[in-house]
Amino acid sequence: MSTLTIVLLVITAILAAALVAMIIIGRRMQKKQDAQQEQLEAAAQQVSMLIIDKKKMKLKEAGFPQFVVDNTPKYLRRSKVPVVKAKIGPKIMTLMCDGAIFDQIPVKKEVKATVSGIYITAVRGIRGPLVTPQKKKGFFARLRNRNK
Repeated sequence: MSTLTIVLLVITAILAAALVAMIIIGRRMQKKQDAQQEQLEAAAQQVSMLIIDKKKMKLKEAGFPQFVVDNTPKYLRRSKVPVVKAKIGPKIMTLMCDGAIFDQIPVKKEVKATVSGIYITAVRGIRGPLVTPQKKKGFFARLRNRNK
């Protein structure tokens, strides 16, 4: 056998082993995520709240209790998270928001939200539907539309 053939066989074997490992790890992570999602849904409550402010900021700067910061994995502590400051009843609370619904949350309006602990998972408008903001078109999409 030539050297090139041996090298290609070794590389193919390494890639196959990596693919199998990624599939196994992916399945485990999917099971963990499903279990966490079930826990979130079990603890969910419908709450009406007045949204005061929303930002993306670091976890330490957001004003969460130290318990929340300590239980967050170390690699995520420096990342920015969507934070919503809302008035729930007489209290003003700082809540974390799901990234998928962060853009839908209106500022200075009252909404009905599904909250699980300090995590907002869904939002509905109390007085009519929420206005979803239009995403900006990218550079190449604008060029394509201009040429048509």
